[in-house]
Amino acid sequence: MLSLSNLQNVISNPKIPYVGTIPEQLEPGSLIVIRGHVPCDSDRFQVDLQAGSSLKPRADVIFHFNPRFKRTNCIVCNTLKNEKWGKEEIIYDMPFKREKSFEIVIMVLKDKLQVAVNGKHTLIYAHRISPDKIDTLGIYGKVNIHSVGFTFSSDVRSSQATATELTEITRDYAQKSDLSKTVSLQPSNRGDYSKIEPRTVYTKSKGSTANHTLTCAKMLPTNSLPKSLPFSARLNTSMGPGRTVVIKGEVTQNAKGFNVDLISGKSKDIALHLNPRLNSKAFVRNSFLQQSWGEEERNITCFPFSPGMYFEMIIYCDAREFKVAVNGVHSLEYKHRFKDLSSIDTMEIDGDIHLLEVRSW
Repeated sequence: MLSLSNLQNVISNPKIPYVGTIPEQLEPGSLIVIRGHVPCDSDRFQVDLQAGSSLKPRADVIFHFNPRFKRTNCIVCNTLKNEKWGKEEIIYDMPFKREKSFEIVIMVLKDKLQVAVNGKHTLIYAHRISPDKIDTLGIYGKVNIHSVGFTFSSDVRSSQATATELTEITRDYAQKSDLSKTVSLQPSNRGDYSKIEPRTVYTKSKGSTANHTLTCAKMLPTNSLPKSLPFSARLNTSMGPGRTVVIKGEVTQNAKGFNVDLISGKSKDIALHLNPRLNSKAFVRNSFLQQSWGEEERNITCFPFSPGMYFEMIIYCDAREFKVAVNGVHSLEYKHRFKDLSSIDTMEIDGDIHLLEVRSW
């Protein structure tokens, strides 16, 4: 769960029904975090992101999130515009239970809202009305709310990193330019989620391949990354205990799968092969050592990816294993089969995703 210390404007134990003004604009990357408990006699409750709080005429509801417990357990999502409801979107994979606590995280993205419940991706809702109109939060029905909090961001959400050093090697860039571009991103003093302004210098590439070196205090803007895959990157600092890689992206709508590989540039061995397969909901892990694949590992409690969803994958290396988390929830461990961690210096990404950002420290 997200720490309360990371949230802003926290409202504790609001009385239901609750209608309150959202204190800042919900830019892409902003989060609304709602924690509560479903009473034993609850038949339904709802969370509405509204344009105002007018009753007559009724304010537009940009996003209506309505868990229902009577008859069929489901979540109904909809939009109210000019006092008329649109077409319902119904989710039958119900994450709420009576007499159980919950945490709802609503993430605002440019073209949609993404909702997770208790750390598990639950649904995506494409905007029918611009999210710029959202200025009010309404919570109604039979539910107990412990807290409501926000994070406001004009960038896609980022966990803070102390330093990032990553060298991109891309065919597309090499073909189009004989210059290498060194970008230093200077941290802003306005807080963890503020914009970062780049300072750019140009140096002549020494070889036929352009090396694009990025040194980041926080995050690499999405327009600096190559749009196309495969993506190949060489880490300025090799893998080892304490090293972390963060990959941010969006799964395509008709995705079958994608892969993330950590490779020894010297031996070409693949120390860690991560291969989420959406068509079979398998999160495959393996190693390719001495020209041969090993035994696949597939055990996982919950498959964390869905078509169209935004994700942040964190790969952490310790002395015994890699640990992988997706959207802040621990997914798996993978014991080291390739022991020479210091020679793991290359990362490759390919498959059915839009790559938004890559960082390491």
